[in-house]
This record gives sequence, structure tokens and C-alpha cells, in this order.
Amino acid sequence: MRLSGTVYSEVLGMDTGISIVTPNNLKEMKDYSVVYLLHGLCGGSKTWLDYSMLPVYAAEGNSVYILPDAARSFYNDMKYGFRYFTYLTEELPEICKNVFHISSAREKTAVMGGSMGGYGALKCALSKPEQYGMCGAFSSGCLFLKEGLEEFQKGDLDPMYKEHFGEQLIRDFLAIFGENLEWRPESELLDLVRGLKESRIRPKLYMTCGTEDYFYESHIRFWEELKKEGMEFEREEWKAKHDFIYFDQALKKAIEKFGL
Repeated sequence: MRLSGTVYSEVLGMDTGISIVTPNNLKEMKDYSVVYLLHGLCGGSKTWLDYSMLPVYAAEGNSVYILPDAARSFYNDMKYGFRYFTYLTEELPEICKNVFHISSAREKTAVMGGSMGGYGALKCALSKPEQYGMCGAFSSGCLFLKEGLEEFQKGDLDPMYKEHFGEQLIRDFLAIFGENLEWRPESELLDLVRGLKESRIRPKLYMTCGTEDYFYESHIRFWEELKKEGMEFEREEWKAKHDFIYFDQALKKAIEKFGL
């Protein structure tokens, strides 16, 4: 089953886009795993449907896929905008559990995404490990958010960002973090990792990046930092660029690794 439409969010105060993808054998199972699959910066709630083989992967699986819309928020509660993190992690799960037969157990709950969605997936899983047992992050942006904000504050926007994401990117960050681009520790992935040092509950992390991706070097550095912090994770890299040929491969691998 594939459904696309809108759902009214009280947190956002508006209708917002959503797509749902389910297995074909809906009569045979009642306690499905759930995967929150997050789009990238230029995408929306139908992007994974339009550009990947997700419906094929889901057809014979045992998971319901929830594809929300989060605009260009980087899955944050924005200073001048909408509270997308609260919507995604608090309101949307309640809505979906009330409508579909999906499990509420963290062991059957995954969050995944690519690029901006990869950052969002990591942010969700590391902020709420009691809620998300699995996390798949593909070519994630903002692995070192504080450094990026400092570059923006100096006006040193990397030409690569302009080329691939346009001038709108700085306006996105101004809306999220305010006119002074104020850094928040709750949005810094390594700070979230450090906050889990004393916790017994940690999500299973699976991260990938293409070796020809412009985020590859930051991934190598991030993976080394995770090792230093004692954070267990699985990584994969192969020859690929930052595109949906790669994202589709990464999604398939994550589904198989997590048994979804």
C-alpha cells in the first residue's frame, strides 16, 4: 500500500505532507516495525517514493514506512519557523500508532534519512534512544554543526554549498538558529553522543557515505570521533556520489541489516 496526502498537526498549526508505504501482506501481521524515513534539504514527503525503490523493498517486508515533510528545517524546532523536531518525535508517532498497526517498542522503531535527513535521523536517535532502536544515516550533513555555523557567522560560505544548495541555505540557518546563528548543544551530534556515555540504552547506528561525495571527508573525521567516544556503530563506504543512485543502495542495505 502507498498513500500520500496531508495530516493536520497541532504542533505545526497546519496541514503537512505525509506518505505511508506498507507491506503487501497486511492481513498477515498486526505488529509491524516502523521506519521514519526522512527527506533531504530539497525534498519532501514523496521524495523517497519518487526516486528510490522503497515500494519494492517494503512490499515483502515487515515494516511500515512513514515519510514526513519537514521543509528545510534540518529537523529542528526553528527559532523563526515551525517546531519540526517536536512534531516528528512526539506528535507524529502518536498519530501513526493510532491509525496503523505499528509497534511502539524501540526495538521495532527505526529512523533513517539521507543528507539533511541523515542528520535528522542521527539527531532523533541520539536525542531519544529510548524511542528509536535503529538509525540509518546516509551521507549526512551537519556532522560538525558548530563549525559550520561559525563559518556562516564569518560570511565564509563554502562555494560547494552555494553550488549544490544555493543562496537559500544561509536563510534556512537564520530561520533555524536566529539572526546571530546561535549554536545549540542539543543540535550538535557529538554532544548528543557524549550525553549517552552513562546510558545503557543506545541506538544501533548504521552510517554510509560515497567516496566521491562532498561529505566524505567529514564522515571519515566523524567516524574517528565516534570511536574516541566509545560509540558503537557500523559504517560502509563505496564509490558513489551524493545522489539517489547511492541513496537507494544505502536504503536497501540498511533495511537488510536491520531486518526490516
